Amino acid sequence: MDAVVCLPTYNEKENLELMVRALGEQGVRVLVIDDNSPDGSGEIADRLAAELDHVSVLHRPRKEGLGPAYLAGFQHVLAGDADLILEMDCDFSHDPNDVPRLIAAAADADLVLGSRYVEGGRVGNWGFVRRFISRGGSLYAQILLQLGVRDLTGGFKCYRRAVLEALPLETVHSKGYAFQIELTYRALRKGFRDREDPITFMDRVEGGSKMSRAIVLEAVWKVPLLRLRALRGGL
Repeated sequence: MDAVVCLPTYNEKENLELMVRALGEQGVRVLVIDDNSPDGSGEIADRLAAELDHVSVLHRPRKEGLGPAYLAGFQHVLAGDADLILEMDCDFSHDPNDVPRLIAAAADADLVLGSRYVEGGRVGNWGFVRRFISRGGSLYAQILLQLGVRDLTGGFKCYRRAVLEALPLETVHSKGYAFQIELTYRALRKGFRDREDPITFMDRVEGGSKMSRAIVLEAVWKVPLLRLRALRGGL
């Protein structure tokens, strides 16, 4: 099946070329989504697109957060004929060598999640605070939304195009952790089949983290709101 990886790249000049070339070795197409990065990531993406057939670029005028970048990428890819749409980080916290495994798993699922918190999954080099926030956020969402998914905040996913076509993407306004939780929740409420495959998550070595207090707080208040909207039939 034809697969496209959506790759947001705000200020990822240290990682972008290495990641794009690594993904090319996995036989997938790559859509680089750049939110007018001041570090020149957009120019690097344009150079790679001119050189490599598997690369295209979507330029956006400003930084609006991870969620809006992915949504713009999804809509761009859905205008084509890709069967599978993946999301992953550009900083090598997600291993490009795991991409074929997630694609293969989509033969038996509509949404495949690369999971740190199922058997065989792990987090490599985070400190206690980051582990607590990530694991605690997943458990918080799992309990409030009454889902069996163990890694709801993860950002390494493979969607069948039918999933994204069925979701009203224009109504999704979450940006960080909450975006990952919301799309999975909406997909499962639509009756799509999910599967969690174990991955090893390694924190970035190059570049700066995009994690912020605002991202964490957004998830805290968005999750109960999602549950309330679902109970009222709004999802």
